[in-house]
Amino acid sequence: MSPTIKVLLAEDQSMVREALAALLGLEEDIEVVAQVARGDEVLPAAREHDLDVALLDIEMPGITGIEAAGLLHREFPALKLVVLTTFGRPGYLRSAMEAGADAFLVKDAPAAQLAAAVRKVLAGERVIDPTLAAAALAEGANPLTDREREVLRAAADGSTNAELAAALHLSQGTVRNYLSTAIQKLAVRNRAEAVRIAREKGWL
Repeated sequence: MSPTIKVLLAEDQSMVREALAALLGLEEDIEVVAQVARGDEVLPAAREHDLDVALLDIEMPGITGIEAAGLLHREFPALKLVVLTTFGRPGYLRSAMEAGADAFLVKDAPAAQLAAAVRKVLAGERVIDPTLAAAALAEGANPLTDREREVLRAAADGSTNAELAAALHLSQGTVRNYLSTAIQKLAVRNRAEAVRIAREKGWL
């Protein structure tokens, strides 16, 4: 009998997390050895357990699953990373791959597909939802720089330029320039539209 695949499951919605854990638990060769509900609990849990695969939801409190994937990839380069999302946003796929993810699947995929993905990544394969892969290719790369994304994220709550400048330790003129450039790149009229479009595409 093949060795058991030890899995960490990170998902903030308890019902979804428990359902995924139960479904994976039905597989003879897979064991969910750790479950967390926050992105910032992922790395500590990985340090506590001997893991083969981490299943990471994107939208979690603390830090996102993509940010958690990046931390895991740096500290545990041999650990296989599977990113799960409710939102089929092509920008998320690119970000996940850049963070070191080995697989990217939407949550409504059949349970058998998830179990198969766990086995495939452990065998060295990369597994990507084909619809998302096609959309990501059609969408093209994220045109926003890291700084532009940072300023847009901070502006999402309606903060003024002065508040953004203070929070990000930048001058108001610099903040204004970053926002203006982002608005131009996204071909929208204002910062609220820029935030909305960037979020829809998974660029924030």
